[in-house]
Amino acid sequence: MARPAKRWRELYDRLFQAFGPQGWWPGETPFEVALGAILTQNTNWGNVARVLQTLKDRGLLDPVALARMDPAELAAILRPAGYYNLKAARVRNFLTFLREHAGGSLERLAEKPLEELRPALLAVKGIGPETADSILLYALHKPTFVVDAYTFRILSRHDLVPDSLSYEELRRLFMDHLPADVPLYQEFHALLVRLGKEFCRPRPRCVGCPLEGWP
Repeated sequence: MARPAKRWRELYDRLFQAFGPQGWWPGETPFEVALGAILTQNTNWGNVARVLQTLKDRGLLDPVALARMDPAELAAILRPAGYYNLKAARVRNFLTFLREHAGGSLERLAEKPLEELRPALLAVKGIGPETADSILLYALHKPTFVVDAYTFRILSRHDLVPDSLSYEELRRLFMDHLPADVPLYQEFHALLVRLGKEFCRPRPRCVGCPLEGWP
């Protein structure tokens, strides 16, 4: 059973007091943020940052420039991010979506409502709920919550949600218990990731955890 909204706010406050603002998501442009969200699947951010820097150095961090690239050349650049052939296909699928829905512009895409954008993004091959919500929240600044494995683990261990909850059910719980506030959603998600990486691991490090002793 999900607990009252007060508990969710307590969770946020404890994490923010412990870690402070996280400054997510790194990226100089909405397109860079969206591309990073696609590339970070099944890899660490350091590998993605290397790819993004290479694209910047070559003047290719642009939807038009990437769309013109030979698929094999794009895959070669994406190699440090792992699964590079698969990710090259996903990037190209996203570029097609962006061109067809907003003329290649993330700014124009952001003008569309969340209710239209989310199902459209989820229809793009290779973009699942976590990636779609990351793009929506961090690149397009839409009030949707991103949940991931860290989120499930932390909330389950603290008896906030049952283990059987689906992605959509957990996302909906956050949005039902919190105001529809983009900066709050961004910070909360980033704080949960920080907690999951440092303390709430598969084998938890409970001593010194910001949630130690939290009922």
